[in-house]
Amino acid sequence: MPSPTPHTHMHPNAAHPPAPVPPSLLRLSAGQRLALAAALALLLWGAVLWAMA
Repeated sequence: MPSPTPHTHMHPNAAHPPAPVPPSLLRLSAGQRLALAAALALLLWGAVLWAMA
């Protein structure tokens, strides 16, 4: 039974291409995550104060 998708074979000594690394909050350092959380909190409070003005 044939495969539904074509299967390509690489040369035995050829390296696989590097997989793309998706961005993730877990890849940030603790300081960077805290800075991001502080910036988001300031942005949220700024929106609240602007809406109340």
